[in-house]
Amino acid sequence: MWMADLGNGNYKNPILYADYSDPDAIRVGEDFFMVASSFSNAPGLPLLHSKDLVNWKVVNYILPKIPEFRYRNPIHGCGVWAPAIRYHEGTYYVCFPMPDEGIYMTTAKDPFGKWTEPVNIRPGAGWIDPCPFWDEDGKAYLVAGVAKSRIGYKSVLHMVEMAADGMSLIGEEKVVFDGNLNDQVTIEGPKLYKRNGYYYIFAPAGGVKTGWQTVLRSKNIYGPYEYKMVLRQGDTVVNGPHQGAWVDTPTGQDWFIHFQDVYAAGRITHLQPMTWYEDWPIIGEYEKDENGKPLKEYGTPVLEYKKPDMGVSDKDLADSNKFPVCAPDLDDEFDKDSLGMQWQWNANPEEDWIEFMPEKSVIKLNAVATSNKRPVCDYRNLLLCKWAEPEFSCVTKISLKDLENGDFAGCVALGQNYIALGIYKDSDGYYIRKVTGNQNFDCDVSYASENVTDTVLSKDVKDFHSFKSEEKEVYIKYSVKRIGYQDHIEGGLKVNNAPRELQCLEISFDSKNYSYTLACEAKAGRWVGVKNGVFVSHNSLIKNENRGSILVDYIRYN
Repeated sequence: MWMADLGNGNYKNPILYADYSDPDAIRVGEDFFMVASSFSNAPGLPLLHSKDLVNWKVVNYILPKIPEFRYRNPIHGCGVWAPAIRYHEGTYYVCFPMPDEGIYMTTAKDPFGKWTEPVNIRPGAGWIDPCPFWDEDGKAYLVAGVAKSRIGYKSVLHMVEMAADGMSLIGEEKVVFDGNLNDQVTIEGPKLYKRNGYYYIFAPAGGVKTGWQTVLRSKNIYGPYEYKMVLRQGDTVVNGPHQGAWVDTPTGQDWFIHFQDVYAAGRITHLQPMTWYEDWPIIGEYEKDENGKPLKEYGTPVLEYKKPDMGVSDKDLADSNKFPVCAPDLDDEFDKDSLGMQWQWNANPEEDWIEFMPEKSVIKLNAVATSNKRPVCDYRNLLLCKWAEPEFSCVTKISLKDLENGDFAGCVALGQNYIALGIYKDSDGYYIRKVTGNQNFDCDVSYASENVTDTVLSKDVKDFHSFKSEEKEVYIKYSVKRIGYQDHIEGGLKVNNAPRELQCLEISFDSKNYSYTLACEAKAGRWVGVKNGVFVSHNSLIKNENRGSILVDYIRYN
């Protein structure tokens, strides 16, 4: 498990080696909350909680399902994009874009509980990355970017007045910054704040993998805005350090949370110190002259730094109940009556896909009828989790005794390159099925091609490749290994030493000897990192009296 807390008063970046992309965060009292994009996975909009900005846990999902009926199918790269979270007069607000559908708002009094049904406060395609803001005079505003793929242009930020309850827009939409007229191409992801009489818009620019963090400021919320670039990669290994949140601590320290796109693993999360000079922020490390003036207007990312000051005693910091050293969950013994927070479906789920059996410490997954023309990457009921760290392996134990003819069950590694390994059953017996595939995107639509091979499974229990019990148990191992680094050109800019990973699936019938290895170089999905998980599907052309199912005993990481 990746642990950012070094246990010596320092932390290392990234604070999360997992694909919690496009983060936004706030502090309410002594608690920090963070939200992230979730695209077409459900439940959507993960909510993370921390007491110190370093140690984070997923504590809730704001959306049980993605709004709109079409997300009953996986629509890769669509759905919930970069959200914003705010707290105003006792209410938590999360505003999120769906680039094809509109801008949505949902609220809660208790962030750990149920959130309200989302309201589409600006229907229509094109606007993305919204952020609400409440001014001292009681007026409220929304700032947002645009997606060229939906509206035909990019690099433009809009401002509009919003109703005080956040549930509608009431003013004229105005362009407050156009990155096409300067060197801030692809400016998006705006977050709006106020300090010392200035309105600040923190906004990434320059592209996902190659960009930098820009900050705009003005005495008038509608501008004109001046700007500076306040965080850049410099000589560090942290490419594209941008898009995130300014957060302060109870002691008055300022920090900035942002992502780094590391290709297959997705957009991992970093924490940078932040200071001010002449009412401009500087993020990360930077050099000063003898008078304390920064030598450059921007800083560069830190890889290790002193943890944020929470203003509490060493005794309190050492109390794991008050300040837990933690990371998002990985292992799951399925001993609860709900899914762990690490899991998301490939599309909006149906109630009958899963049954919880905590007394047996298993979950039952029911086979979902699927056209034999549908590729594995588009199976609706893939149950998925994010990568855990740069290199890892995990084993999933599955009982297949209740498979029916036409069922295919196993594990999957899902990205633009994907693999699946498992057992297929038909009237003649059982087969080891290996699937390799590729997703290709054209105008934001996925076109997948895949290859399927079946190998007859022996019926002799003494055979190495055969079931060893009436439960028909299999163990499927998924492993990720770094195999090197590669330089890329993204939008005409260099990304040096991007990691490359090999991912493998293997199957065992005794939990000791693994074979039928299936491997490919990992490649991120559409705006998301690679995910791994488990599934059971049924060929809809084959009619059975009973519905097939599997029991998943555990997933355990090494």
